[in-house]
Amino acid sequence: MTERFSRSAMLLGETSIEKLSKSHIIIFGAGGVGGYVFEALARSGVGKIDIVDSDVVNASNINRQIIALESTLGIKKVEAAKKRALEINPDIKINAVDMFFMPDNAAEIDFSKYDYVIDAIDTVTGKIAIIEGAKTAEKPIISCMGAGNKLNPMGFKVADIAKTKICPLARAMRKLLKDRGIRNVKVVYSEEEAMKPKITENTGEKPVPGSVSFVPAAAGLLIASEVVKDLINS
Repeated sequence: MTERFSRSAMLLGETSIEKLSKSHIIIFGAGGVGGYVFEALARSGVGKIDIVDSDVVNASNINRQIIALESTLGIKKVEAAKKRALEINPDIKINAVDMFFMPDNAAEIDFSKYDYVIDAIDTVTGKIAIIEGAKTAEKPIISCMGAGNKLNPMGFKVADIAKTKICPLARAMRKLLKDRGIRNVKVVYSEEEAMKPKITENTGEKPVPGSVSFVPAAAGLLIASEVVKDLINS
C-alpha cells in the first residue's frame, strides 16, 4: 500500500484498501452526480473504473460538475475525468467510454465483468436498461434519482426503491421496474420537494432543471460511500 491511501487505511484497514485496488466498477454518467462518484472512488483507491458518457464540458457545467473547469471546456467529459483520475492516482486504470447509453446499445456493455454498477444518468429508459443489465449479470447496483431543482443536500437518503417517496423520478422508476419484475434496487433519492426555477430554460424537448454546486455533489459522495462500504464488506 502506498502513502497515497494511508489515511484511508487507518479507518478501513490495509485488507480493505487492497480489495478496493482490485475492484472494477462502471459509472454511467460523468456529470454533477457521476463526476463526484468518480472522484471519490478514485481517491478511495478503486483500481479500475469504466466511465460512460457522451457529453462535452460546457460553461453551464462549471457551477456544479467537478470535472468542469475553464481548462476542460469543449473536452469530452470522460476524457476530462480520466485525466483528472490519473493525477490523483497514476496507477488507476480508466476506460473512458464515449457513449450515450440507451437500451438500443446496452448490449455493448458486458455487465458481468464489473464488481459494482453505478447509474448516474438522467434518462429513464437508460436507467432501466442499466438496472436490467446489472440484475441479469447478478451484480450490485446503485441508482441515483432526481437531484435537479433542489437546494437541500441533507435531503438525500439511501433506500430500496420500493421504499422511496416524494421523488417523481423514483415514482416513475418504481412502476417500470415493477412491470419488469425487478426488485431490490438500492437508490439514493431526496425527499425534498422540487423547487420551481425562478428563470426557465428550454432546449426544445423539456425544461432544463436548475442546480447548485452542493446538491449533486452530496448525492454523488453518498453513492460513493455506499459503494466503498459494499465492496470492502463483500
